[in-house]
Amino acid sequence: MATGAHTVKAFDEELDQLRGLIAEMGGLAEAAITGSMRALMQRDTEAASRVVEADKRIDALEGEIERMAVQIIALRAPMADDLRAVVAALKIAGVVERIGDYAKNIAKRVPVIEENANIEPLSLLPEMARIASEMVHNVLDAFAARDAEKAALVCDRDRAVDDFYNSIFRTLLTFMMENPHNITAATHLLFIAKNLERIGDHATNVAEMVYFAATGRHLKERPRGEDPFGAASAGG
Repeated sequence: MATGAHTVKAFDEELDQLRGLIAEMGGLAEAAITGSMRALMQRDTEAASRVVEADKRIDALEGEIERMAVQIIALRAPMADDLRAVVAALKIAGVVERIGDYAKNIAKRVPVIEENANIEPLSLLPEMARIASEMVHNVLDAFAARDAEKAALVCDRDRAVDDFYNSIFRTLLTFMMENPHNITAATHLLFIAKNLERIGDHATNVAEMVYFAATGRHLKERPRGEDPFGAASAGG
């Protein structure tokens, strides 16, 4: 009996450690979103470079989480709720790594944004980024607390991010049509907005994983906003 209790305690500690690594990874991804947007608004290329460099730690954490999750599955053979929690952590790590990449892509565009590119939609991006970053923060809190209801609320916020993106897209398109000199700067801002929109989508994907891990049920299919930019890449 003592051995069984010891095994359960050790397993719980491993799950807590896994959640801790996810939390650290998520905190770095949030910081990357905030840092990249601050660098953009201030045209701070050095700060943008720090965001790009910090992404290496996010990548390293993903590898650490992957190794630990596989080891837990191999050695502990978890079942039901515990197995869902480990698999969710494994999947979430991959999604958070992508969120970090989107923030890095924003930072990479800072050096090529012209100093005088004060196009009106630029003022909308910080609020869009704030909502997307808040979604990432809240969904990782939901994962740590195994809170299905909080995860479902994150999905509801995605519509606001989509609405920002659609508004920015249409405004930038107008700017490009009115003045060809705006095309380069507007295109960079459009890709930045697309990266933020994808961060919102990825936070929503994590929310769906958290909901399933906590309840064993899938969230109902949510309506998705129209994407006027189609399936084009948000990369950089």
